[in-house]
Amino acid sequence: MHRREFLRYSGLGVATWATGIGTSWVAPMQVGCAAITWGGNDPAAITDIAAAGYPGIQLRASAVQRWRETPDALKALLAQHHLAFPVLSSGSVPFEAARLAESAALHTQHARFARAAGCRYVQVTDERPRNQTPQADDYTRMGRALSDIGARVADEGVTLVYHNHMNALGERPDEVARILDAANADHVKLLLDVAHWQAAGGDPVAAVSQYASRIAVVHLKDLEQPAPGGSATSYRFRELGAGGVNLPGVLAALNAAGFAGWGIVELDGVPDPAQSPRYYAESSRRYLEAHNVRVTR
Repeated sequence: MHRREFLRYSGLGVATWATGIGTSWVAPMQVGCAAITWGGNDPAAITDIAAAGYPGIQLRASAVQRWRETPDALKALLAQHHLAFPVLSSGSVPFEAARLAESAALHTQHARFARAAGCRYVQVTDERPRNQTPQADDYTRMGRALSDIGARVADEGVTLVYHNHMNALGERPDEVARILDAANADHVKLLLDVAHWQAAGGDPVAAVSQYASRIAVVHLKDLEQPAPGGSATSYRFRELGAGGVNLPGVLAALNAAGFAGWGIVELDGVPDPAQSPRYYAESSRRYLEAHNVRVTR
């Protein structure tokens, strides 16, 4: 990214810019890749993500099912491939109050597994009620439920991150704000997904600035909106650089905020079935490195 492009997109100052001919800034962010693209084949995801040059991986609940009794084996496998394990996707938090206790117990179990496998963060989304419009109290109740789970997760030695998500209670930016305002900031951090944020009508660059002190993890992904051949409200997630998310602006804003956490490249599924998940992981890595985000192992 050239200096002029940085100034155009960030609007946040140039304190972190290294000046001089032939000199460019390098984001302090650590970069990993999510295994979701591999559809539950976690051993293949581990092999491919390591081969693609990423230093970290985000795994899903399928990894808990596979290595539930042997988290040390997963930890050893990741070490063999020189992969850090920053984030585990733990699933959702239900809308119905009657199911919250069971959900809290499940996420606590996942946190215990995550810690044993060397993971730092447990990610959750939440559920949107069917056939009813959420009320103000619902957002407050969810924030408090997340706080309870976050405290339990913290007791296990990991940190809860809340993932904004389409078709969730925390979908639109105002909904995410209501939930986070009601949640304990010490126990509930934000996993900002920039493509979901944009799909819900938000500006992901502005979101980085708004939540800079609360963001622990960022999902880096792109978005076609509308999807090819779809309605005006349709969307499709894409590899980095293949959609309309202002990723240069996001990267500049993260850098200006001094974000040194994990940025996780995520793609829910392969856009072209003829291509492999690794193909898209490598494409996104090339995009990041072309924009001065160093992906090193």
